[in-house]
Amino acid sequence: MADETLMPSRTDKSTGKIVITGAAGLVGQNLVVRLKDAGYTNIVCIDKHPSNTPALARMHPDLTVIKADLAHEDGWQDSLKGAATLIQMHAQIGGLDWAEFEDNNITATERVLAAMQAAGVPYLIHASSSVVNSMAVDFYTESKKAQEKLVDACPIPHVTLRPTLMFGWFDRKHLGWLARFMQKVPVFPIPGSGRYIRQPLYVGDFSAIIIACLEGRRTGTYDISGQQKITYIELIRALRKAVGAKTPLLRIPYALFHALLSVYALVDRNPPFTTKQLKALVTPDEFIVIDWPGIFGVRSTPLDEALSVTFNDPRYAGVVLDF
Repeated sequence: MADETLMPSRTDKSTGKIVITGAAGLVGQNLVVRLKDAGYTNIVCIDKHPSNTPALARMHPDLTVIKADLAHEDGWQDSLKGAATLIQMHAQIGGLDWAEFEDNNITATERVLAAMQAAGVPYLIHASSSVVNSMAVDFYTESKKAQEKLVDACPIPHVTLRPTLMFGWFDRKHLGWLARFMQKVPVFPIPGSGRYIRQPLYVGDFSAIIIACLEGRRTGTYDISGQQKITYIELIRALRKAVGAKTPLLRIPYALFHALLSVYALVDRNPPFTTKQLKALVTPDEFIVIDWPGIFGVRSTPLDEALSVTFNDPRYAGVVLDF
């Protein structure tokens, strides 16, 4: 954790404008719900996703939703005027083309930071990732490292949050995809031994941390890891219990699993899980765990409870978006 300070000002819930980039993504969709539950009403959402952005607008007709590509299109900069806070969550997470990561994680960030300075936005909350401390080397990891360096060099007061793998409502990839896959197949494949450590983070908890930063104007850099360390195979067992599945688990040699993903990538240019993500999955990373519940004054939701809410909450459990 880096040195931090608290700024005296805060965003007024009824009048202070909050701009969220990447608002139609997993964290954005969850954060918008929780911001509204907390009483915030002046929220501008920016995203480029062709189907999730209109879906966000339909779910929240009371908010301003702008469909724009931060790396290539202009006009969205005007929405930053008068903003009290910008929450930066746009990111390319999966994919097979470096250019997509460069556009969405680097170029778009350069343009957002420049637009913030031009508009005089006084505070930034940046969602980085625990992968900046990972041993893995892939497009996502390298582009997120570059993105964080851009934020570090920015003169605007800001907080940088580095979450581990997240799950929650609206999840197409990660645990959401695994849960749906589990319910469709006769056996669920586990790459290798399945004994590599995971530190899953409930997106509801991460949203609460963002709101705490918003209200406290906290600055600094924080590693936001899931508080519970669990092996991948035990996580899958917990997921199976949460969704009520009976699917048996089958360990598959890593090389075979890799080959199957490679073949799948030939027919799906936007696969929910890639060979690079498989390599990152088995990389023996264990991320630092800080007392973020105490630091930010938020509750750490127990894993079983968080999984149950994710997949059984009647309001959002059935809503699956295309992340």
